[in-house]
Amino acid sequence: MKEKQKNQELPYERFLRFGPESLTETELLAIIIRTGTRDCNAMELAKKVLALAEYPKEGLLGLHDIPLERLMEIRGIGEVKAVKLKCIAELSMRMSSSRAREGVVFRSSSQVADSYMERLRHKGTECVLLLCLDVKGRLLKEKRISEGSVKMSLISPREILMEALASKAVEMILLHNHPSGDPTPSRADLEMTANLKELSEKMDIPLLDHIIIGDNRYISFMEENWFQNK
Repeated sequence: MKEKQKNQELPYERFLRFGPESLTETELLAIIIRTGTRDCNAMELAKKVLALAEYPKEGLLGLHDIPLERLMEIRGIGEVKAVKLKCIAELSMRMSSSRAREGVVFRSSSQVADSYMERLRHKGTECVLLLCLDVKGRLLKEKRISEGSVKMSLISPREILMEALASKAVEMILLHNHPSGDPTPSRADLEMTANLKELSEKMDIPLLDHIIIGDNRYISFMEENWFQNK
C-alpha cells in the first residue's frame, strides 16, 4: 500500500524537482486527477482517460473531443473530475488559440483560418465572430456577434459596423463556422456578406474577408475572388 502511494506521488515530486516539461502526458494528467480508487491509482486512471482519445487526435490532444459522459464511465472519474478534465482541455485550446494569434498580422486568409480552426471546428453550433483590425492588420478586438442556431440572414450589418466603430477598427474580417464540416457558403451567407461589404465601404471600414470554417478546411471570400468589383 505504501509503495502504491509512493508511485502515486511521484509525478508531483518530479514536477517540483524538474518542472512540468519533464513529465509525460500521463503524469501531467495524473497530477490533475490527483486521487485514484482502492484498485486504481491516479496514474492508472490517467492512462484510461488518454486511452479514450481516438486517432488522429490521440493523447491529450484528443481530450477535447471526449464527451463528459464517456469520461464518467471510467470508475474513479466522477462528475467533478470529468468537469475538471474538460475545463483543462478547453483552457488548453484557448491558450493555443491566443498564442497562435499573438503578433500575427491578419493579412492572410490562411493565417486567420489556422488561428481559429481548432477553436471553431469542434463547435456543434454556429458561432459568428468579428475581427476588428488596426491600420497594420493587427487584432484590436474579437467580438462574438452570434452563437447558437444562427441564421446569417438575420444578422444585422448595422450591428457589426457599430462594433467596428466602437473598436476604432480600420478594417475588419468576419468569421464563422459550419458545424456540418462543409464550409460552402449558403445563399444567406452570400447575401449578408454582400450587404455588409457594400455598407462597410461606405463607412470606410472595409470588410477584408469573410472566412467560413469547416472540418479542417475553410473557404475565404477574398481567396475565391467573391469581393471583386463588378
